[in-house]
Amino acid sequence: MYYREIKHEGLHKYRLIKGNDKHVVEQKAFLQKRQWDEMWENRKEAEKKKLERENVAMEKAQKKAMSEQQTLDAINEIEMIDHTLLHTLDIDDKIDWDSLKDNSRFTVPKPKSPQEPSYSSEPEKKFYEPKFGFFDIIFSSNKQKKIDACNKLYEDAINGWKRATDDLKAKFEKDVAIYKETLENWNEKKKTFELEKQDKNDAIEKKKEQYLAGENESIVEYCDMVLSNSVYPDYFPQEFDIDYNTNNRTLVVEYSLPDISDLPTLKEVKYVATKDTYKESFITEAAARKMYDKLLYDVTLRTLHELFEADAINVIDSIIVNGWVNSVNKATGKNENICILSVQTNKEEFMEINLKMVDSKTCFKNLKGIGSSKLFSLTPIAPILKINREDGRFVDSYNVTGSVDEETNLAAMDWQDFEHLIRELFEKEFNNSGGEVKITRASKDGGVDAVAFDPDPIRGGKIVIQAKRYTNVVGVSAVRDLYGTVMNEGATKGILVSTADFGPDAYNFSKDKPLTLLNGNNLLHLLHKHGHQAKIDLKEAKLLLKEK
Repeated sequence: MYYREIKHEGLHKYRLIKGNDKHVVEQKAFLQKRQWDEMWENRKEAEKKKLERENVAMEKAQKKAMSEQQTLDAINEIEMIDHTLLHTLDIDDKIDWDSLKDNSRFTVPKPKSPQEPSYSSEPEKKFYEPKFGFFDIIFSSNKQKKIDACNKLYEDAINGWKRATDDLKAKFEKDVAIYKETLENWNEKKKTFELEKQDKNDAIEKKKEQYLAGENESIVEYCDMVLSNSVYPDYFPQEFDIDYNTNNRTLVVEYSLPDISDLPTLKEVKYVATKDTYKESFITEAAARKMYDKLLYDVTLRTLHELFEADAINVIDSIIVNGWVNSVNKATGKNENICILSVQTNKEEFMEINLKMVDSKTCFKNLKGIGSSKLFSLTPIAPILKINREDGRFVDSYNVTGSVDEETNLAAMDWQDFEHLIRELFEKEFNNSGGEVKITRASKDGGVDAVAFDPDPIRGGKIVIQAKRYTNVVGVSAVRDLYGTVMNEGATKGILVSTADFGPDAYNFSKDKPLTLLNGNNLLHLLHKHGHQAKIDLKEAKLLLKEK
């Protein structure tokens, strides 16, 4: 008899084939194995298709779930806008001064003092006494050799013990020295941390005292904190300017409102499985306009509510809110910042209103608010009262050109002197047209360094000037910052002056924008134009500034 064992691990099959003819047995085994292989391949293909179907179904389920989540997010966003006014009514808008204080702890672990090691006992002589045998007693030389050998072992043990003990003591003394130095550094850091923390908290306490004393600037700063704490969606500008009149106890707020194009309009997202696509639907234009108008009325009433409620020392009798929108004028294609609503109300009258039940537009009109019946039309109106004060940033200037000569390296000048030099040059440049140049308070913050007022009716206006005493190429970020400043200041133009050159990105960004970039060569030319000589040596400046 002939036997052949065959197995298939995948199918978990086993068979013993036997017969009288070897070739017949082999053929049966071959055919059986081929059948099993085919079955295995068919099973794998079926499982693969099943897995693919399951993956497709799972992917479609995920896409459907994603579309449902997007729909839910869209509904929540629109609901959030609808509840803009209601959101603030359950919040106490007063500033909690204690919450502004730094209550953190110094978290750096205190160094651990080293533990003095355990020293081994000094070897005892008795353990190194020789033991004598019979022959040692007979032969004195043998006895002496044993005595000498034991003495040598004892001496080596004593020396080894001393070395080990000395090494341990030396290491311990070194560890103690390191610990003392580390502890001293730790104490110094902790002291610095506590002092900085105390300085912060003292500054907050001082602000609190100034506010409670009713100081004008502190009241403005307090109201600024109140409005800054108000939580709005990310697309809100949340920019404002505040002024307080002590005489009539009136607060004026110039508030930047979102443009209608900033608002979300997505209503629903559906996943169409047959086409494997998403279908988005949006609220109608009429609904978007209605939502926008309600939002602006809500923001105005919310601003009034937050400021009146937060008035802990009762110094605000009346508030004027002017709502401004920065939008593209469809007629000119240019950005314009226009006032579209204005309202004034006194505290006693406003606090009697039940804001939970009002229609915000009706309430606004009842307060004699001014604004178009359709705010989305962005119809400009004259504010009831505008903030009109001198720019507190302006400071007295001084002349620098008198001390500038051929040896003066402009790139290594004191940065304040450099700003005053730029102011002086532009003052000379604008003098012919009756212009005026003022320098702002030194801040080193990259903001407005000087402001020029050009009275020319065609090309004139407010011009923002920034001075950069740089030794490296000026990148595009500085030019972006200047453009943002021009927009925020409502200026007609921005000028960036640098001792170094500008990168290609900076020049590309400034194209088609009201920006002028003056590099080191332009600055030297302007200086020469007005009768002065100087130099710009960037390598020398880097060394000089590094030494400082």
